[in-house]
Amino acid sequence: MAECTGLQFVSPYAFEAMQKVDVVRLAALSDPELRLLLPCLVRMALCAPADQSQSWAQDKKLILRLLSGVEAVNSIVALLSVDFHALEQDASKEQQLRHKLGGGSGESILVSQLQHGLTLEFEHSDSPRRLRLVLSELLAIMNKVSESNGEFFLKSSELFESPVYLEEAADVLCILQAELPSLLPIVDVAEALLHVKNGAWFLCLLVANVPDSFNEVCRGLIKNGERQDEESVGGRRRTEALRHLCKMNPSQALRVRGMVVEECHLPGLGVALTLDHTKNEASDDGVSDLVCFVSGLLLGTNAKVRTWFGTFIRNGQQRKRDNISSVLWQMRRQLLLELMGILPTVRSTHIVEEADVDMEPNVSVYSGLKEEHVVKASALLRLYCALMGIAGLKPTDEEAEQLLQLMTSRPPATPAGVRFVSLSFCMLLAFSTLVSTPEQEQLMVMWLSWMIKEEAYFESISGVSASFGEMLLLVAMYFHSNQLSAIIDLVCSTLGMKIVIKPSSLSRMKTIFTQEIFTEQVVTAHAVRVPVTGNLSANITGFLPIHCIYQLLKSRSFTKHKVSIKDWIYRLCETTTPLHPSVAPLIDVYINSILTPASKSNPEATNQPVTEQEILNVFQGLSGGENTRLTQRYSITTQLLVLYYVLSYEEALLANTKILAAMQKKPKSYSSALMDQIPIKYLIRQAQGLQQELGGLHSALLRLLATNYPHLCIVEDWICEEQITGTDALLRRMLLTNVAKNHSPKQLQEAFSVLPGNHTQLMQILEHLTLLSAGELIPYAEVLTSNMNRLLNAGVPRRILQTVNKLWMVLNTVMPRRLWVMTVNALQPSVKIVRQQKYTQNDLMIDPLIVLRCDQRVHRSPPLMDITLHMLNGYLLASKAYLNSHLKETAEQDIRPSQNNAMGPEAPEVTREELKNALLAAQDSAAVQILLEICLPTEEEKAQSSNTHSLLKTVHGTTGPKSPELEEEDDSLLCNLREVQCLICCLLHQMYIADPNIVKLVHFQGYPCELLALTVAGIPSMHICLDFIPELIAQPELEKQIFAIQLLSFLCIQYALPKSLSVARLAINVMGTLLTVLTQSKRYAFFMPTLPCLVSFCQAFPPLYEDIMSLLIQIGQVCASDVATQTRDFDPIITRLQQLKEKPHEASGLCNDPSNKSCSRDIASMDPDVRLCQCVENTIIEIINMSVSGV
Repeated sequence: MAECTGLQFVSPYAFEAMQKVDVVRLAALSDPELRLLLPCLVRMALCAPADQSQSWAQDKKLILRLLSGVEAVNSIVALLSVDFHALEQDASKEQQLRHKLGGGSGESILVSQLQHGLTLEFEHSDSPRRLRLVLSELLAIMNKVSESNGEFFLKSSELFESPVYLEEAADVLCILQAELPSLLPIVDVAEALLHVKNGAWFLCLLVANVPDSFNEVCRGLIKNGERQDEESVGGRRRTEALRHLCKMNPSQALRVRGMVVEECHLPGLGVALTLDHTKNEASDDGVSDLVCFVSGLLLGTNAKVRTWFGTFIRNGQQRKRDNISSVLWQMRRQLLLELMGILPTVRSTHIVEEADVDMEPNVSVYSGLKEEHVVKASALLRLYCALMGIAGLKPTDEEAEQLLQLMTSRPPATPAGVRFVSLSFCMLLAFSTLVSTPEQEQLMVMWLSWMIKEEAYFESISGVSASFGEMLLLVAMYFHSNQLSAIIDLVCSTLGMKIVIKPSSLSRMKTIFTQEIFTEQVVTAHAVRVPVTGNLSANITGFLPIHCIYQLLKSRSFTKHKVSIKDWIYRLCETTTPLHPSVAPLIDVYINSILTPASKSNPEATNQPVTEQEILNVFQGLSGGENTRLTQRYSITTQLLVLYYVLSYEEALLANTKILAAMQKKPKSYSSALMDQIPIKYLIRQAQGLQQELGGLHSALLRLLATNYPHLCIVEDWICEEQITGTDALLRRMLLTNVAKNHSPKQLQEAFSVLPGNHTQLMQILEHLTLLSAGELIPYAEVLTSNMNRLLNAGVPRRILQTVNKLWMVLNTVMPRRLWVMTVNALQPSVKIVRQQKYTQNDLMIDPLIVLRCDQRVHRSPPLMDITLHMLNGYLLASKAYLNSHLKETAEQDIRPSQNNAMGPEAPEVTREELKNALLAAQDSAAVQILLEICLPTEEEKAQSSNTHSLLKTVHGTTGPKSPELEEEDDSLLCNLREVQCLICCLLHQMYIADPNIVKLVHFQGYPCELLALTVAGIPSMHICLDFIPELIAQPELEKQIFAIQLLSFLCIQYALPKSLSVARLAINVMGTLLTVLTQSKRYAFFMPTLPCLVSFCQAFPPLYEDIMSLLIQIGQVCASDVATQTRDFDPIITRLQQLKEKPHEASGLCNDPSNKSCSRDIASMDPDVRLCQCVENTIIEIINMSVSGV
């Protein structure tokens, strides 16, 4: 708004005085300054105040004294004497009239027909008419603004343009707005003033007389403003007006700038306010507010703001009017001045002249950046990168020249200097167009050579591990392998912004790197000398030697030049926490370089693996206990990394077996003896507590463990471990006394040796051991397991057994594999112990059933049986993993064609995978069958019990008098049997759920029918059997059909489901069919055990009553027909069966009928048909009694 140039605006001093109502400061104002504030001061002096304090009364007197000498006060007092209520009513009527007329300039209610021009009318009018003239003109402008739909217009108005009457018009405007705030909202008035000449001046006076409205007016103007203010006249006028407002109140300028960014409107205003603020700041060596503001817009997280400001930069470049009045030009000029202000004084000419001077590496002949300018220079470089890469700024020749001079300057050897060099290098890669002349290219090459030469010096002096030397080497390797996308990612990550870099723009830089600076020979030679970063951790940021070695391993440079990298990798494992994220990927790439040759033509071009002895050295001294940390040479981080290497190596070796076999190359696998000596579970448990510091290493180890060592990932173990390491364990540790710590393994052995006679000492030591942690229990493991056979003797208290079980479970969380081997050997029968037959880990994985070949007394000791079942479950899982890995290790046999086929060429080929699955199924089913046999009572238990028909019912003692000791022994034995059965059922349930095929296989094999009641009630997953019972009934073997019907009878009672009903109906139909085809002997063998099952069918499903009764009558009739030729009269039995069917209410007395009992006494002498018919009769009676009694 150039028209406001000659006008006097309200000064910041005066505005602050008005804001604070500082009468003393107001009195110090000059007459011209005071004249601008008269409307507010006069209203303040004349209106009744809300503040009735004595201090305000004194201030009011001072204001009156101040106003008494000003002549213009009289006219303002006259303005305040008008009837504003009537004025407001007329204004409202005029607005309604204009609304009806469509906004046309018709007759006015406020102002009658004007005789002269608006200026002359204003001059000749009294105060009321002046108010009406200004109000009418203002309302006309406001109505036009509301109807313009955002299109800017400039309204010509004599009243607001005449320099003679500006002050009087401003007085009237301020009084009108103050007295009629509802008719003239200040934000709408401010919007209207933008459309008249001198609008910014009127706006500043209006706000100065209502200082509390400053923020409201600014926000309203910004919200109604354009998204790009430099594009239109209206936007530039709005920006200029807001800029004048902020000059009047500079303390709120940055807040207004925040409103600009929040609304994403008027970007030029935001820059202009920043430029004004920068000029007002005292110049210092820090980063200027302009750099911070523009960097925040372009590099912030708000994509909307970034796009908005980028559009402002692009549009600003396209306009022709690139002169001093452009805000963008002013910003670029200010940035260039700041950049030139920190440039070194010595230029490239001096560098060329003295480039060959032989100096010490820590002495530089070139003037470089001052240390206090380095941070500012880095900020400027990132800003220019954002302007060019994100906002699309095209630098001028002057800007490009000065930027190149800054980028190729030499900073001091400080961490900030290292950062500056890294940014400069990446900016050269990102914007190679900055280098346009041969002289500039030579300057860049010399600067890169200086980087290579000074890299070690910078790292040693600055103390920064992540120096720019590794970045240079990494970029060189990427250029050699033509990985331009990786270079672009590296540049973007270093600069901290995502910018578009065309791969074609890197062609010249690639030539310079690969042919002049970093040839392939130089890269390899330099890589060998790269030292391992000391105490490497995630806290060390930037580009490190590990990044270079990773890329070299990935590109197979070491194998190509036959450079051994094994020792470097081995030393790398000595890192600290938090773990650097590149360590695990580096190990993976190293493993790949060991197993996979660089090319098929040279299969020997691989790296060397870490030796077994080097691996064992890392775990030396890791034996547990309190002094573990004192005896360990390597940290837990190193041990976890080596464990990760070993497990990943073995997994990768198995995964690539076929490929390696095809190349006739077989890398050596680590021995099982080595794996047995690594405390895998202990290390995993340690890693669990360090998950935050280890990053993703713990998750990777768990994945490898679940794949290769499933027996170490049993769910029960994890749950048990949570209990051991929880709050209860912490409370137990608080109870730990010195006495408990002083118990040695030798004392524990002595307590075991006196066990038959003294239980107290052993119990005391065991109780104290329960207070120790799992790691502290490791030294006691051997003594504890080797004496387990002593616990099988009679008279050992149950509490000792339970405590040993508890200690064993705690040890199982840290040393499961070694513990299992010791336990299995300790629980062997006494005959094998005498023969000194010791099993190894490998033996138990090949044949897990060895676990069940223990002393028979273990089968009736629930605490020890619990341990045995736990080991059995683990070794079954281990056996599966062992056979899977064995299959992969010998994968070359799948490649070779079978040489000799003993079954002939037409025999179907059985794959090794099918053989393995068959072996595992046989192994699992054998384990299940053995466990089911253990559930059966022994002969001694049967002799002691008179009620063994159901193992799930309480077994009563035998008749006759017994001593109290014998009764107690019987109860204990029977209770132990019940507890063992429960433990076995739990394990079988887990096995059935894990692999439902085992259920089918076991039941097709069959087992004693006495166990059906136990298995159906004790194993929740037995409902699976309903799926295959129809198939089992369809088997040709009579025994399997009988077993299927007996199993179904128990399942129907346990699971009375629709599916069970359909299968039961099928079984009844099958029984009816078999009745017609079976011979006499087979009929007797089939129906005698299956007829009682019909009672269960009726009990579970009463709708089957009719079908079952018909079947029973048919069976009786068939039997009668077979004995029809015999002399004995069989008709009475058939007749009674018919009566039972027709009149079931009479059956309740049959059980007490003496004739029925006499018949039962003759059963033994009857032939099979008679006995079968008697069984039918008893079955019918049971069904009727069951239905009558409601069972």
